[in-house]
Amino acid sequence: MTTAVVGAPGSPRRYLHSLWLLSARDLRVRYATSALGYLWSVLDPLVMSAIYWFVFTIVFDRGSIGAEPYIVFLIAGLLPWVWFNACVSDFTRAFSKDARLVRSTAIPRTIWVGRIVVSKGTEFLLSLPVLAIFALVVTPHVQPNAMLLLFPVGVLLQTVLLVGLGLVIAPLCVLWGDLERTTRLVLRALFYASPVIYGVVDLPPGIIQQLAMLNPLAGIFTLYRSGLFAQDWNGVAVAVSAVVSVLVLVLGLLVFRRLEPAVLKEL
Repeated sequence: MTTAVVGAPGSPRRYLHSLWLLSARDLRVRYATSALGYLWSVLDPLVMSAIYWFVFTIVFDRGSIGAEPYIVFLIAGLLPWVWFNACVSDFTRAFSKDARLVRSTAIPRTIWVGRIVVSKGTEFLLSLPVLAIFALVVTPHVQPNAMLLLFPVGVLLQTVLLVGLGLVIAPLCVLWGDLERTTRLVLRALFYASPVIYGVVDLPPGIIQQLAMLNPLAGIFTLYRSGLFAQDWNGVAVAVSAVVSVLVLVLGLLVFRRLEPAVLKEL
């Protein structure tokens, strides 16, 4: 009886095992076909950080926006943004890419969203030593504090948010193909609407800052940065991010349950 439960299609143990296998497969394929391998996990955010650092410190005077050293401030925001951007982009092809497996396997279809979050999240975690190295190189300009312990909370909230978004985006993109291009446009706008190259505290107080804090990434990025830059802490933004992330997850589960039969017919 115990063996049957463990091996059942809906059992948590089998789900997690399948999730790990699919995520590990994605990582193996990504690194096996690349000469640089792991370096690709950090090259993109490093190049982006260097470009924005040059633009906003050499070409233009950014004033009091961000914190010093600005390069560390940028990396702390760009690394999680790359995770977010990569996941949302892949959500648009989550089911169509492996349509045959999605139709034929007995495991819950939510796993095709979860494997993207886990594989891209693993790459994010593997890129964190770069942030640590930069922070150590510019010491004593960076002063770590007790809020560094909140970093895992940021990872958890971003995971919850991404899973919820994936459960909405993935099925909708199967049913309406134009949403894939629309998602790319939204991501471009969201980059500048999120506190990546600036912080929430840098926005003018009032309606602009309040609207910005409705973006769940605002509080999540605050959790990532506040351990290195205490002045970037904003408790309201963190609280809003936690609530919005959970609501997005609940919405995602409801939408996915409603659309799953139509998705399977379309595939």
